[in-house]
Amino acid sequence: MLLKVKLNNFKSFKNLTELDFNATNYKILNDTNVYNNEILKGAIFVGGNATGKTNIILALRVLLDMLFSDKIINLGKYKCVFSEEVLLELGYEFNIEENNIKYNIFYDVKGKVLVEKLYLNDDLVLDRIGNNAQSKITESKYHTDLDNDVLLLRTIYFNTKFSNYNILKKWFEFLSNSVYLDASQRIISNSDKKIVLNKYLENEGTNEINEFFKEYKFNQQIEYSNQSIGNFVTLKLNDQSTKEIFFKRDCINEPIPYEWESLGNRNLINMLPAFFKVVKNGGMLIIDEFSSAFHNELERLLIKYFMSKSKNSQVFIVSHSTNLLSNSIFRPDQEYSVDFFANGSVVNRFSNDKPREAQNIEKMYNSGCFGGKPNYKPEYME
Repeated sequence: MLLKVKLNNFKSFKNLTELDFNATNYKILNDTNVYNNEILKGAIFVGGNATGKTNIILALRVLLDMLFSDKIINLGKYKCVFSEEVLLELGYEFNIEENNIKYNIFYDVKGKVLVEKLYLNDDLVLDRIGNNAQSKITESKYHTDLDNDVLLLRTIYFNTKFSNYNILKKWFEFLSNSVYLDASQRIISNSDKKIVLNKYLENEGTNEINEFFKEYKFNQQIEYSNQSIGNFVTLKLNDQSTKEIFFKRDCINEPIPYEWESLGNRNLINMLPAFFKVVKNGGMLIIDEFSSAFHNELERLLIKYFMSKSKNSQVFIVSHSTNLLSNSIFRPDQEYSVDFFANGSVVNRFSNDKPREAQNIEKMYNSGCFGGKPNYKPEYME
């Protein structure tokens, strides 16, 4: 599971910034939100628009894309545009079955030199500078003529699958199970394979979603078919070789096509496959604009569902919903505010300010205690 992320000269983060997902001394939600009494099962990032919240989770997506995507990822485009420094830095620390893995990436945007350093339990097992590298995890100790657009770690994985390094293999299983969800556009991307909604519904997905709806009393169900029959209305597709999603409310039992449904329901249907996948298989669920078109109670349900059902899984969300800043949903050490100043994005972990477990975190945030609260009032109202 993810322990720490480090950003430097990355997008809006001009200065070195570290985010820590190790649990602190808080006791609340220990049974649901903390793995093995040590590692937090995720975090929420709040703050005004354009402060840099999305750039935090973007650092996770960049890692997944560089390791698994077929496309060449240009690291240079992620450099902070208002910094004179040429070196971009990304660092990641994981705990995999009590083994510590640290992976650091540096990129000199001027010289186009890529640096990789991989540590396994503090032992440097991969040391790459530009076109040359030394490795303890491959048969060949030395590597030359490397491509500065491609991570050597990716190449080693696809060539060997870490057959002799079970911990690294399990680390990559965790990473490959991870899902990034661009909630504003509802595009699901997942490292080496995509979650295709139609294929998911064709298999076990329709039943899985309907069981979820039944358990949590949504009073609706879905059908995935070329027609849907109601009490008074029957909808049938012209092309019988295709299928469509139909919603049915329990109280009326009439079919409603997907494109006629509410934005919230459509967003939910697109999000649930990712939720179920990561909860069952492990990995990270990374969601931008999590609260888009969701009622407060639905937001609460989804987070509490993930925390209570997951084991080797984490969820990282960007949200503007302050109602999620509650000690019944997230712990203070899972909550981060993001501000933007002349020196770039600045992050504050709520637990740094030591709020008590009985305090109302949402009210404290709205009063400005933790930062990250925009002030749009005109001068005459101050």
